[in-house]
Amino acid sequence: MLSKSALQLFAKSAQTAVSKPSVRCMSFELSDLQREYQQAALKFAKEEIAPKAQHHDETGEFPWEIVKKAHSLGLMNPMIPEELGGPGLNNLESALVVEALSYGCTGIQLAIMGNSLATAPVLIAGSPAQKKKYLGMLAAEPIIAAYCVTEPGAGSDVSGTKTKAVLKGDSYVINGQKMWITGGGHAKWFFVLARTDPDPKAGAGKAYTAFVVDGDSPGLIRGKKEKNMGQRCSDTRGIAFEDVVVPKENILGKVGEGFKVAMGAFDTTRPGVAAGALGLSWRALDEAAKYALERKTFGVPIAQHQGVSFMLADMAMNLELSRLVTYKAASDVDKGIRSSYYASIAKCFAADTANQTAANAVQIFGGNGFNSEYPVEKLMRDAKIYQIYEGTSQIQRVVISRELLAKVAQTGSART
Repeated sequence: MLSKSALQLFAKSAQTAVSKPSVRCMSFELSDLQREYQQAALKFAKEEIAPKAQHHDETGEFPWEIVKKAHSLGLMNPMIPEELGGPGLNNLESALVVEALSYGCTGIQLAIMGNSLATAPVLIAGSPAQKKKYLGMLAAEPIIAAYCVTEPGAGSDVSGTKTKAVLKGDSYVINGQKMWITGGGHAKWFFVLARTDPDPKAGAGKAYTAFVVDGDSPGLIRGKKEKNMGQRCSDTRGIAFEDVVVPKENILGKVGEGFKVAMGAFDTTRPGVAAGALGLSWRALDEAAKYALERKTFGVPIAQHQGVSFMLADMAMNLELSRLVTYKAASDVDKGIRSSYYASIAKCFAADTANQTAANAVQIFGGNGFNSEYPVEKLMRDAKIYQIYEGTSQIQRVVISRELLAKVAQTGSART
């Protein structure tokens, strides 16, 4: 295991500029430091996560021991700035960590890295005091924060959020019901989107306000842990708000601009979600290729049968293409480029192809692939959620087509 001091040393220097090549060309290579950090995360995934993945999948137990180890090594909350006690990695470097950890288990990866969605709005719109308090809290200890937006009747349609926040004196009183909240059972604080404009005709752009709500607030009620198809150790629950009092100083950004904050967070976190799907595809391809070289039918390894080799080829193509667009989307965030277009392409393509890759892995394993004693059935169950959370694949296509058509209308070309 790479030492804590070595990881910290890397974290401090990870943003060093890569030296320019002597020939002017596009570079698709990671820096030595980026590769070193990814390899450290992959080592952790193989040694600490993968051996315990089946246990946590079967029991649904939250992997606190692994989470604490990841935090001690600087693998948790990678984008919290150094001045607040975090590693201070950029979006691409964070995606590399997510990809590597997901190779071991995407459910345990989510337990480790799920804070990223809650921290993104604070990084985008938080005041210095809010950042110091809430991000500093995560940097100091291995604790959980949750992004609390989805409701029983408002998932992809975030603008349909019904939870209300009413101003009373110097505080807001929140009432409503949230659903499918990752980390909801353990979160020390929540990012919450609530309607503050009483006019039912008010547009999403001015109707909602973003808040940080402390997890121990009276009236905040955590529902039962949901038993899901995959990523079972990731704690997912409903959260109810019954007259929860939140002081004005816990508003993120300005009153009425919460929808903008919430959507802005997705532009920065969708490359990370795509990276999670990448890690799963990577693992599925490795498992399928190794099995195809070992398993024999008709006197030869099944890898020599064209039907199997073509499936492996498709899996490899999709993985490499997903990796390129995911790294592109993450790099755009780091460059300050509005990334909705490529973030949605990355999330959609990586999610869809992860499901195809996992299904092909099960097919290559044959009857063994349908059995829980082998790793690929879990990969297939875990893959499905990538087409659903942080915006379904259908919603990504809405975003992509909208951005595309606007570009063509403005410039006459789809080329960026």
